[in-house]
Amino acid sequence: MILRVLGSSGAEFPGYNPPAFLIDGNMLLDAGTIGSRLTEEEQWKIRNIFITHSHLDHIKGIPFLADNIVLKNQRHSVTVYGIKETLLSLRENLLNDKIWPDFTRISAAIEPVIKLRNIAEGKSVTIGDYRIRACRVNHTVPAVGYIIRDKKDRVLLYTGDTGPTDAIWKASSHMDAVIVEVSFPNSMEGLARKTGHLTAGLLLKELDKIKNVPEKIYITHPKPQYLEQIKKEIKKLGRRNIEMLKDGKVYEI
Repeated sequence: MILRVLGSSGAEFPGYNPPAFLIDGNMLLDAGTIGSRLTEEEQWKIRNIFITHSHLDHIKGIPFLADNIVLKNQRHSVTVYGIKETLLSLRENLLNDKIWPDFTRISAAIEPVIKLRNIAEGKSVTIGDYRIRACRVNHTVPAVGYIIRDKKDRVLLYTGDTGPTDAIWKASSHMDAVIVEVSFPNSMEGLARKTGHLTAGLLLKELDKIKNVPEKIYITHPKPQYLEQIKKEIKKLGRRNIEMLKDGKVYEI
């Protein structure tokens, strides 16, 4: 499983992009960054997008991808998966013919450019060589993380945005790699809890909930304003298998 980081930041600044993780060149986990990091040809290869929740920094690449498909008359659809609350928010607040055209009705071929598909909490879907399961996490809006298993039985767990949570850590007895957020420094734990995020200190408590420690723990979603402090606090945890993700970098799971 090849993971390409299009974006992994908790805010947008030059050189810092919102979360989006490209799996094997054709499937996205979240869609905060697409067009600014991928060529046209790379964008056309995307077939499925799994959205963790409805916040703008995790969905804002979708409307621009749809627009690019229509402009080039690319004859394929992109399926966007999410829980029902997330899909409803996309319909009502983004693809609503007010903020952006409703690309669930606009077609570049026979089918709509964007197809929305519900994935229920605790349920899985099989797409090609992958089995993807949605698990509820603790955020300020309804949100899930995803557990992705490939044909080689390699397992990647992606929490999306979450504060202290439980269910997702119990959902899989085996994980080869985990992408987990740390948004704030320890000094801002109160704000982290209030907004459904983690600090390095809170992360340590979350990792203690994992029965079988994964090979790699990748950190995403740090606020760039506090990046250096977060790095120091992550290092102080003393866990050699923890690594901060970097935009543009490719990882093998």
